[in-house]
Amino acid sequence: MSRKIARQGNLRAQIAAAAARIMAEDGVDDFALAKRKAARQLGAAHRHAMPGNDEIEEELRAYRSLYQPEEHSARIAELRRLALAAMRLLERFNPYLTGTVLSGIAGPYAAIEIQLFPESAKDVELFLLDRNLPYTTAERRRYSGDRAHAVTLLSLEWQGAPLRLAVLDPRDERLALKTSVAGKVAERAGIAEVSALLAHGDDAAPS
Repeated sequence: MSRKIARQGNLRAQIAAAAARIMAEDGVDDFALAKRKAARQLGAAHRHAMPGNDEIEEELRAYRSLYQPEEHSARIAELRRLALAAMRLLERFNPYLTGTVLSGIAGPYAAIEIQLFPESAKDVELFLLDRNLPYTTAERRRYSGDRAHAVTLLSLEWQGAPLRLAVLDPRDERLALKTSVAGKVAERAGIAEVSALLAHGDDAAPS
């Protein structure tokens, strides 16, 4: 049994490393897609061998630190500058940066993800329309514990980068939100925190 567990653990580590390489080299920002591609490359089909997102994130940080240090740091800084400009524009809606731009693992084609907590989702849409910022709309869910919260997702182009605005109920601002029931709580940062990250030139998310 111990040999079987060891083999699975070794395969899990190989998949994590391969998935990280796919994300870094191919610009893939979807962890699930990267895992599937990595598993196919390694001929793995055992679901228990699949690494968690946190394991891939650790490998991804190590890979970029070794092979893409200057290029990646510059891209993260640029995306955070764009995010901060968008947050300042949307300040009245209580914006928070989240996702891979905040965590510091965003690829070259990653979207800037911002959570908003306005009194009404329509207020945000009218705000964008008044400024001639076209967008598309979708419905998503976020979770606090096992309870689902409805989210309006507005997608648009912002100064050459994709921007996704998750519009939530203001009562959810104090909650720890996840993208799935089994997922981990999404880190987020307000305007002051993102400003501090840029000022310090820090690639990682605030602790």
